[in-house]
Amino acid sequence: MAKDLGLGVGLAAVIFLAFNGINLLPILFLGGIGYFLFNTVSKQALGDNFSISNKDEIKVPEVDFSDIGGQDTAKNELLEALEFVKSKDKIKKLGIRPLKGLMLSGPPGTGKTLMAKAAAHYIDSVFISTSGSEFIEMYAGVGAKRVRKIFKEARDKAKKSNKNNAIIFIDEIDVLGGKRGKSSSHMEYDQTLNQLLVELDGISVDDQVNVLVVGATNRIDILDEALLRPGRFDRIVKVDLPDKEGREHILKIHTKNKPIADDVDLTQLAKETFRFSGAQLESLSNEAAIMAMRAEAEKINREHFKEAIDKVMMGEKLNRRPNIEELKRVAYHEVGHALLGEVVNPNSVSNITITSRGKALGYVRHNPEDDYYLQTIDYLKNQIAVLVAGSLVEEEILGNRSTGASNDFEKAIKVAQQIIFSGMSKLGVVGKDSLPGKMLHDTISEIINEQEAIVREEIKNNKDFIHKVVEILLEEESIIGDEFRRLLTEERKEDNVA
Repeated sequence: MAKDLGLGVGLAAVIFLAFNGINLLPILFLGGIGYFLFNTVSKQALGDNFSISNKDEIKVPEVDFSDIGGQDTAKNELLEALEFVKSKDKIKKLGIRPLKGLMLSGPPGTGKTLMAKAAAHYIDSVFISTSGSEFIEMYAGVGAKRVRKIFKEARDKAKKSNKNNAIIFIDEIDVLGGKRGKSSSHMEYDQTLNQLLVELDGISVDDQVNVLVVGATNRIDILDEALLRPGRFDRIVKVDLPDKEGREHILKIHTKNKPIADDVDLTQLAKETFRFSGAQLESLSNEAAIMAMRAEAEKINREHFKEAIDKVMMGEKLNRRPNIEELKRVAYHEVGHALLGEVVNPNSVSNITITSRGKALGYVRHNPEDDYYLQTIDYLKNQIAVLVAGSLVEEEILGNRSTGASNDFEKAIKVAQQIIFSGMSKLGVVGKDSLPGKMLHDTISEIINEQEAIVREEIKNNKDFIHKVVEILLEEESIIGDEFRRLLTEERKEDNVA
């Protein structure tokens, strides 16, 4: 009615102005632009343009828990929680309230999205995937409306496909569920979170469609406490980086459809990929296959995987090449790291190279025999020794240091601080806020100087060996760990004979 009245008044005004000889073209042009902008802004403000990424997709994901490797603990915990969803009649008889929310927490690339899809497959559920950022707008009330809409859509899709369960997966939920009161400029964030809390509270065991909300975040520390309390997100499942056995399992999954040569040892690859996420291991397998294709090889061999590890860790090879003097310095620097790495942790050096990748002019890849989650004072001091060894070799053999060691020193200082604030220094147990700056500086210097003295002694005892490895590096550009250890063993035998 109001729209028809407005059109009538507008038409009368146009006729009146035309009879009085006024040029209507500029008015009509500006009016058209205004009408277009008004409609666009209105639709955005009302959330009419919002749609879920898989709006027309109601199929259950085909991802199964067997497709996810290295997360046995997380999978078992999730499967236990999903049993409550599958056995709805049983839990109703026992008076158990329904499971409303599951929070998957862990670093990027560990398989949180895959686990949410596998959960939907396990309980034969409609799966709706979205992101926390899709609920946030500058217009008040839009986010809350979108939350209501996604819950309604989940129920409608489940009914349409004759399913009893629907999973709403919200990736990066920390954008939507951050602690309230931080955005003082406008309350849109808080209103959106409040609506999500209301929707979670509204889930009942008597609902025709059981809606389960699965959130994923790598910043669980910034989530609002009201979101994580029991009765909303009932379970928090930690999806962490895989251990050595987990990495091997993931590699087996991602290489089962690839022609792998006999010289490839997945157990050894798992050792060499310490702290790799599942996504990085998938990328590693893919990059190795690409390198085999470039080399026109029929199978993916050990060298392809070795090159792929370096690429995933450091990036692609760069065209830039230092001049011969710089290259020589880089070689001495990296041999210093490798020597001390082998001294403090035998059999740990995997590869030494002076090929530029990313921001590094050269690097040494160290592979621990086992994954370490607790670090002793000896372990941390050894790490400092390895870090400072590169610059000390430059100083002892070339006569001075270079700026190439700046990143090593930053890391060494952080390790020294870790020693101090873990109560393992001469200061005993200290607090970060109560420790005077000069005392902290002096203690860090003392810890690092102690290791520098040990490193200098090792360098003086192995100068001939260092020169020999540098010559090979300048000619070959890289040395594998086994060859490096062979040369070191031969040098030590010669010294003992002498």
